[in-house]
Amino acid sequence: MPLCFNLTMNKSIVLVSGGMDSAVTAAIAASLGPVAFLHVNYGQLTEARELKAFTEIADHFRVKERLIADIRYLKEIGGSALTDSNIEVPVGDLSKKEIPATYVPFRNGHLLAIAVSWAEVIKADSIYIGAVEADSSGYPDCRTEFFASFERAVALGTKAGAISIKTPLIKMSKAEIVRKGVELGAPLSLTWSCYKETDAACGRCDSCLLRLRGFEGAGVKDPIPYRQGE
Repeated sequence: MPLCFNLTMNKSIVLVSGGMDSAVTAAIAASLGPVAFLHVNYGQLTEARELKAFTEIADHFRVKERLIADIRYLKEIGGSALTDSNIEVPVGDLSKKEIPATYVPFRNGHLLAIAVSWAEVIKADSIYIGAVEADSSGYPDCRTEFFASFERAVALGTKAGAISIKTPLIKMSKAEIVRKGVELGAPLSLTWSCYKETDAACGRCDSCLLRLRGFEGAGVKDPIPYRQGE
């Protein structure tokens, strides 16, 4: 069934990594008006798998306006287990409070900067990002204060001046996100969250553990495959 848009709504850009949070965010944005999808390759371990998920999610929402950006210099910079071959992706531990080795230095700042530049050109007035603060790995660039500050910088540094940054999931738990995704018909089966594997999710990294906890808390079966025994 085609989505019905309010024709008075301006266009939004949605950052779609291919993960569950971004797919649910995309479903929220698409329910409110026309959307353009942005995906960024940054040299991460599962880059090809995430790009596949992005393409399938964009196809699901019938999004014609897409941009795939390449910033693999983040791999050259290193400093993260997701981009630096000298740093191993650790076994997840959701009880830890310190910032994990999977944090990619200021990644969301890079992603948002690309989205803002594109928004100015295609005249989008908002950018959606599926950041989660309440139930995440504790990344500093996933905090409410970060996005509020970035939005102020956008107002000062762009010709458009008024481009809002929307974080609809920011205070939600993973279980709430799963339930919202089911409610909106988000294509959760097309998403990919694992930090390490590309055929079957490892079930052991922080991202897999958070995802699994969310589906369990929501009472919903996770539709993606996991390695046998995990």
